[in-house]
Amino acid sequence: METFLQKIDDIVDIRGESAAARWLDRAAFIFLVILAAAAPHSIAASQSAWLIGMTAWAARAIFFRRGRFSHTAIDLALFVFIGWTVLSSIFSYEPAVSIDKLRGVGIFLVLYFAYHNVRTLKAAKIVAIMLVASAMVNVVWQPVERLLGRGVQLQGVSESGPLGKAGIVTGDTILRVDGRRVSTAEEVITELSAAPTAEVLIHRAAGNKTFTVDRADLLPIRDATYQLGVERWHTNHRWRATGFYGHFTTYSEVLQLIGSLVLGMLIAFLLGRRRSDKPLGFELRLSFPTVVCALAFVLICVALLLSGTRGSQLGLLASGFAIVTALRSRRLLVIALCLAIPVAAVGYFALLQIREADEDNEYRKTMWTDGVRLATESPRHLLVGVGMDSIKARWQEFDLFNKGWMPMGHFHSMPIQLAAERGLPALLLWCVFLALVFARLFRSLRQDTGDEDLVIRGIKLGALGGLTGFFVGGVVHYNLGDGEVALVFYLLTGLGLKVAELASRSDNL
Repeated sequence: METFLQKIDDIVDIRGESAAARWLDRAAFIFLVILAAAAPHSIAASQSAWLIGMTAWAARAIFFRRGRFSHTAIDLALFVFIGWTVLSSIFSYEPAVSIDKLRGVGIFLVLYFAYHNVRTLKAAKIVAIMLVASAMVNVVWQPVERLLGRGVQLQGVSESGPLGKAGIVTGDTILRVDGRRVSTAEEVITELSAAPTAEVLIHRAAGNKTFTVDRADLLPIRDATYQLGVERWHTNHRWRATGFYGHFTTYSEVLQLIGSLVLGMLIAFLLGRRRSDKPLGFELRLSFPTVVCALAFVLICVALLLSGTRGSQLGLLASGFAIVTALRSRRLLVIALCLAIPVAAVGYFALLQIREADEDNEYRKTMWTDGVRLATESPRHLLVGVGMDSIKARWQEFDLFNKGWMPMGHFHSMPIQLAAERGLPALLLWCVFLALVFARLFRSLRQDTGDEDLVIRGIKLGALGGLTGFFVGGVVHYNLGDGEVALVFYLLTGLGLKVAELASRSDNL
């Protein structure tokens, strides 16, 4: 046991002056690794790991000080952005609602939790590899689940039948009845017959919904389809992949971030060391890590295509261009541009097959228009916005959601959401923060002399690409509003910044 702990201490650089300090350091790092493992699957598990790890880290900092924290322009931009968010919540139209939302904003501390508990390059590798390896579980499951199919997809639903009376329509797929999975019409009947009323979870193009079905409305016994009031049913093989999250946009944005990390490692392994005598400026090589990263990246791309989310797919494409640009090879950039055309064409064709026919962008366009109008219609709104989530209580006053005919949600664009809810200064501060992080990572990659560890180079490339894709995807998604996405973004950003710092120290030794 002591030998194992000593190995952990050496990898993580744990040198506490007391046993208690060392155990707190170990706990913080262990829960950071658990956070990385849980992040691709569950916000509850990942936040629990983060909070426990943060508690250990805070106790270590308070009772056993480990030196002073340094501050940079990146920290200043982020903290002023958070401060402005607090200010906008205080001046919100619904202060109680907006201040309560600050709990979600606190996820930004994941960046510092990762940054200060990764003290060696080996520790950084462990966290990065754990994040990628864990993501492979749901990524592999997505095409398998698609082949197997799920639920009971209904055709010819009668309005006078039990399902039609509840609001279920043709094309809906019944996934669960009272929390239990169903895969045949007979199973649906069995579950509906077990209680006077049942909660039926269905899949629809716009998202999953729950309806209440009365047992008394079941038609006379003949066969299952007749009793349900439908003409026929079949297993559904067409839906937008959601991973283990329950929503395709959340899943796709997380995939974009982790996919960028894998792509960064893949390119780092594939190109190898810098060689001025080679056509591309690198020594191309095919190694076992290259093959593993290539397979992982293909699986992530397949899962991303199955999610049918254009913004995230475009974000990953932008991530690839940012990564290639940072490598300072014009020929490599030209090759990437040539490859992008057929890849984009294949992706667009796959998207047409995956997205369902009744999905359109009218809701998104309406929310963009309303968001810009709301953000600019008064000096107060320009300065501090209307407050986070206040639109859900004041939507009639703000004339939103097409007078109630559209679903209540958000503005489906991070720049518009930030400007409308927190004010134009908050949007500018956020953009400054992203620009400073990008510049730091880009500068670190440009300073690479060619002898750097390939995994470390891959992490920096992945963090740079992930940030770029996060920004591009945020134009059409409010990805900062998803706790799962924000957590992975801050984790990857903190990891990238720390690796850049550690690599810089190594170069100066």
